Amino acid sequence: MKVLYTAQATATGEGRNGHGRTSDGLLDVDFASPKEMGGAGGATNPEQLFALGYAACFHQALKVIGRREKVDVDGSTVEAEVGIGPNDGGGFQLQVALTATLPSVDQEAAERIVAAAHQVCPYSNATRGNIDVAVTAVGG
Repeated sequence: MKVLYTAQATATGEGRNGHGRTSDGLLDVDFASPKEMGGAGGATNPEQLFALGYAACFHQALKVIGRREKVDVDGSTVEAEVGIGPNDGGGFQLQVALTATLPSVDQEAAERIVAAAHQVCPYSNATRGNIDVAVTAVGG
């Protein structure tokens, strides 16, 4: 693979209750474990960042497919939910639910475009076969 861009970030402190910063300083955040996991909450967490990254990446893939197929996907949105819980091996595992809403196209076109985006999106390609990812398309 020819790398076109490399993101760099550093986590410090206490991991889920620490701090994170990208090398360019554009993202500079405190982390806090969510209350649902016994933490204090009140700051972002890795699952939120992953959900936001996946949603943005998948939305870009959706736009690429829309242009490729000459279909109007203006006004589209992608919502990502990232769940975390214990796995059978004593660790933790993620699961993802993506909902892509395409108000400008019918349900059949929405399903076709979303399925194609799921094949193009780098996050989808990275997670495929590793975690459960449910993808839902909602047409207008």
